[in-house]
Amino acid sequence: MASKETKGEAVAGVEANKKVKSSLRETLEALGIALILALFIRTFVVQAFKIPSGSMIPTLQIGDHILVNKLAYGLRIPLVGKYLLEFKTPQRGDVIVFIFPEDRSKDFIKRVIGIGGDVVEIRDKKVYINDRLVDDPHAHFEESGRVVGPMHVRDNYGPTKVPEDRIFVMGDNRDRSHDSRFWGFVESSDVIGKAMVIYWSWDGTDRWVRWERIGDLIY
Repeated sequence: MASKETKGEAVAGVEANKKVKSSLRETLEALGIALILALFIRTFVVQAFKIPSGSMIPTLQIGDHILVNKLAYGLRIPLVGKYLLEFKTPQRGDVIVFIFPEDRSKDFIKRVIGIGGDVVEIRDKKVYINDRLVDDPHAHFEESGRVVGPMHVRDNYGPTKVPEDRIFVMGDNRDRSHDSRFWGFVESSDVIGKAMVIYWSWDGTDRWVRWERIGDLIY
């Protein structure tokens, strides 16, 4: 009788070990699938970014955390740096994230001002597209004066024609933005996606969480 009980306990132990291994395998498989999905979503669908500077004030504040729609303009292959499928092209007024032309290790966020074929000109801080003054409700100015010398393009630029497959971008905070006025155009293939929504915002030097900004859509 003791021998049978011992055998029964051994069988039960083996079955328990099998269940533990099976449960562990299922957990690892679930984690693996979740990781693959997360990487897929981040690479091709949505990516989170943090705003580190004030170049897009007041639309975006330092400390805003945003989600960017990477499928807004098509399916982009990051390693290749080209669009496999194109749904549409960036339009004037879109807030986009793109690879900074002068340092491809950095991503910038700006607003599209001119697209391929447009003639862009800035006269005394006012934007003209194809010789027409444009409605520019997002523009924000911190200085009333005009600059001269090498920085004069901040307030007076062009006229310059935007090449095809290129984009002219500017920050909403026009007096504090390093943008196409200074370093040129963005290649359409370098556009990572379109800014969608602020999902978190905080300022550790002021009042911490900016609850009123969370959930704001980005226009």
